[in-house]
Amino acid sequence: MTKLTEFTTDGLVRRMMAGDEEAFTRLYRRLNPPIYRFALHMSGNTAIAEDVTQEVFMTLIRDARRFDPARGSLAAFLFGIARNHLRKRWEQERRILPLAQGQDGNGNETCALEAKRTLGRPYETSSGDSHDLFASLETIGRVRQAIATLPQNYREVVVLCELEEMNYEDAAAALDCPIGTVRSRLHRARALLLEKLREPEVRARVANE
Repeated sequence: MTKLTEFTTDGLVRRMMAGDEEAFTRLYRRLNPPIYRFALHMSGNTAIAEDVTQEVFMTLIRDARRFDPARGSLAAFLFGIARNHLRKRWEQERRILPLAQGQDGNGNETCALEAKRTLGRPYETSSGDSHDLFASLETIGRVRQAIATLPQNYREVVVLCELEEMNYEDAAAALDCPIGTVRSRLHRARALLLEKLREPEVRARVANE
């Protein structure tokens, strides 16, 4: 096995299963951030997101042999575990508050990342672009608030496919549903988001008439 192969995700999984602790550490550093972001977007609670992320990687240590590359990527496998843990938490606690406006749990870096992924353009911070910066932050806040109010099944596909840029095949594996279901949910979720983002503009127009 070449060095390059050893450091692919599949190569690291094989090394981890053989007892290589460094391989697990590399996988953790590579996949911890997206798993945490998913749990945070779905729960709206940093403590729950941290607990779920920890549980995901503890499950990976205990049950790595459950991972089947033929069914999807390791990321899809771990997102699926995170989803199951979140559902258990929801059943236990019955109610989780939506993510508060302005709360990111990861500081400015998360805002920058979401600006790139959600808005689809570079995130500029130079002094000459201060107006664009604050306009972007306001838009990011509105988008995140809108995502937080989506029904769970729509929120899942938006976070995975739009924010984490996961392909439909892996998203389907993570959500344990057909690819066609991912496509239809994402289509509906986008429509709902557009409606929610237009609501303030519609209210403003009505108020000025």
